[in-house]
Amino acid sequence: MVEQTARAWADNAVRLIEADARRSADTHLLRFPLAACGAWGARAERSGAALYLKDETTHVTGSLKHRLARSLFLYALCNGWIGEGTTVTEASSGSTAVSEAYFARLLGLDFIAVMPRSTSREKIRLIERQGGVCHFVDRADQVYAEAARLARERGGCYLDQFTNAERATDWRGNNNIAESIFTQLELEEQPVPEWIVVGAGTGGTSATIGRFIRYKRHATKLCVVDPERSAFAPAYLSYRESGFWSPEAFAGGPSRIEGIGRPRVEPSFVPGVVNRMISVPDAGSIAAARWASQALGRKVGASTGTNLWGALTVLGEMVRAGSRGSVVTLIADNGDRYLDTYFDDAWVAEQGVELEPHRQALRHFFAEGSWPG
Repeated sequence: MVEQTARAWADNAVRLIEADARRSADTHLLRFPLAACGAWGARAERSGAALYLKDETTHVTGSLKHRLARSLFLYALCNGWIGEGTTVTEASSGSTAVSEAYFARLLGLDFIAVMPRSTSREKIRLIERQGGVCHFVDRADQVYAEAARLARERGGCYLDQFTNAERATDWRGNNNIAESIFTQLELEEQPVPEWIVVGAGTGGTSATIGRFIRYKRHATKLCVVDPERSAFAPAYLSYRESGFWSPEAFAGGPSRIEGIGRPRVEPSFVPGVVNRMISVPDAGSIAAARWASQALGRKVGASTGTNLWGALTVLGEMVRAGSRGSVVTLIADNGDRYLDTYFDDAWVAEQGVELEPHRQALRHFFAEGSWPG
């Protein structure tokens, strides 16, 4: 009888999550106004180049991580890790925790997010608004062990996004982000993009998109962008040069770009599906986020700035080579979450970040189609 009751609770929990997904519309794919940004942008559009932004802010929890949180909860439920009354924990710098807190509240479960003290105040507020509890550590590399410890202490479930992101998502389809992008491009002039550009983050998004591209036999190439001090880019460069994947040999530092820079190479990162990595300076990420916010008429986060820096790089190379085609990247989350950080001049100055050279680089790019030497 106890087992039947537990199974009935889990069945209903899966139903609730699936019903929530049915009530949700897909996110928009926006064509970026290149021509409005400068003479080169206008020439690029006339030559057949296009830049698309998959706007993940339209999820009910406001970020790309809503997809991941849904998949992680379904994965844990179907593995029998979550039951009625289970405390759920996660190591997160913010957006994943906002989305996971939403699903925990949907199922009536307690949720604890373990994060660095440097996490933006707005993200903390959003987690707490969803009913989650924030538990702070001093360093980014402490979040993993602390989230696992809290789960053990409470007999709960550590969702572990950094290990399970690539496992929990059905990369063959089932309305994942890759399938959504290609479906939305079907009626465009170039329905198969030349490049898709995404941040490293957990590694789950790049793994899903890279696998889907190969599964569907598309010619699209995958570029992953990584902020400075993150561990992914140097590990990937070593892999491409040596042919050996040894992520444990590379350690990064604390990242200023929430959500994508990591102190270690996460288990969900799959290097074999990645065609290229671009390391983006933090000042470039922040400057691009501010620039894009003006162009779009609404604020986007710094990880979106990182994405755009990489997307413009490959787009500029395409146009210079005379190639027609499109590039797709993501608006990962809303910039209103970072009013006290990336959009605060005092905070930027405290970080020792000089934005003006990178603003000039963006102006030069839209005049010439390349970054200044």
